[in-house]
Amino acid sequence: MNPFLAIRILKLGVKSLLLHKLRSLLNMLGILFGVGSVIAMLAIGEGAAWEAQQLVKRLGPTTIILRSEKPSEENQSATSTARMIVYGLTFEDLDRISGTIPSVKIVVPVRKVVKEVWREGRRTDVTLLGTIPKYTDVTPAKVKVGRWLTDFDYRDKRPVVVLKEDTARTLFPAQSPIDKVIRVGDTAFKVVGVMGPMGTGSAKGRSSADIALGAYTPLSSLRERFGDINAQRSAGSFSIEQVDVHEAEVQVDAIPHVLPVAKNVRTLLAKAHPKKDYSVFVPLEQLRLAERQAAIWTIVLACVAGISLLVGGIGIMNVMLATVTERTREIGIRRALGATKKHIMSQFLVETLVLTLAGGILGIAFGLGLPPLVNLFAQVKTHTPLYALLLAPGISLLVGLLSGLYPAWKAAGMDPVEALRHE
Repeated sequence: MNPFLAIRILKLGVKSLLLHKLRSLLNMLGILFGVGSVIAMLAIGEGAAWEAQQLVKRLGPTTIILRSEKPSEENQSATSTARMIVYGLTFEDLDRISGTIPSVKIVVPVRKVVKEVWREGRRTDVTLLGTIPKYTDVTPAKVKVGRWLTDFDYRDKRPVVVLKEDTARTLFPAQSPIDKVIRVGDTAFKVVGVMGPMGTGSAKGRSSADIALGAYTPLSSLRERFGDINAQRSAGSFSIEQVDVHEAEVQVDAIPHVLPVAKNVRTLLAKAHPKKDYSVFVPLEQLRLAERQAAIWTIVLACVAGISLLVGGIGIMNVMLATVTERTREIGIRRALGATKKHIMSQFLVETLVLTLAGGILGIAFGLGLPPLVNLFAQVKTHTPLYALLLAPGISLLVGLLSGLYPAWKAAGMDPVEALRHE
């Protein structure tokens, strides 16, 4: 087609649409909401997948987290001696896991004890995390200042600690804590390092690395100074608990082995703990679940977006058919002056495509503005992929083309003589 003729047809199409501004605007709304829904749908799906990937990345795709869980009140009598509650994972459990499951590389235990820590008049409750030097090999914990626990610290049961960043800021607000001494009861601990900031996982995916006011110390040192029995007083109550291991990080040698190892771990623990005083969290399972949920969301929202685009396309077709009827005499005059069927059909197709293109552009703006609002009010992570900005307007143009073909064909097929007689 001659480019000058194409420009002329485009100008005529735009001029015809501007004669009925409100009607044209209402027709664009269907396309606008449809395109916006497609972009928002993809943004929500991508956001869910991204959040799951971040969780797995932070906790480790080859990591399985085991936790001790206090039994319910009705089961405590069966696991209690006098006033002492005995529950949770044991060192024997961890030895069986590392010794009987071939794909397990290492099992890192963590014991937690909440103690009042003080230094020069500053006091705060801190969670002491007793662990082994290989803890940093299986968690995102990284030293920011100083050093991490060594094999010599563990072997010699040295009273040394590595503080969490918030703990260091609380106890040492204006100076470096390295080589300083803090006191926990009657025991003096030497500060040898400070951990860097770490992200916070979901409630289910939290690990010992997410505790803000905490301090790491060799597990051997913790057991030596505070024993295996933990006495706690809170809200007027007093309880005595015996828990060997509050948490354990199991590292698997390869990602394909994670789910089979998790199944074996659950089977092994189920035999040793009939009261199920433990839990098993697998970040890789969380990723698979999030991917399935994201796929379901994508399908549901795609249906909603498709219905919106379908309604918008039907609306445009309906209006264009009415327009053909209104402009029957105009079509007859143009045919009498030499316009071909191709020219008439092109004009109505151009009008339809202009409507859908304008609706698609506005829909992109709407779609880009919707995900931040979802993130703000629904607290749902969103991430708008680049392909969504190309896919959505492409679909809208296809809908516009299909909805405009029949009205354009009907207009082009009119008999010029009968069109001129139309009142």
